[in-house]
Amino acid sequence: MASPRNIALTVHELEAGEFYWVLMEAVDDTPGTPRDTAHTYVPLEAAHAPYATYSNALVAGVAVMRRLFGPGGTASGSL
Repeated sequence: MASPRNIALTVHELEAGEFYWVLMEAVDDTPGTPRDTAHTYVPLEAAHAPYATYSNALVAGVAVMRRLFGPGGTASGSL
């Protein structure tokens, strides 16, 4: 069984009215810091085209998470 992954979904407005979703994963690259107290995130995947609203970008990002990890949170696709 694969170990759980710490995945974050965020939405950025890079230009006025242009929203992009971004999936990021926590990495443990801070020596001496417990993993449950501080996180550094690296991008995994992002929208290639903008969405007109924050909520549309968020819903699209959730859809990608479900495609990649399934509704139960297990990897069903590849990055």
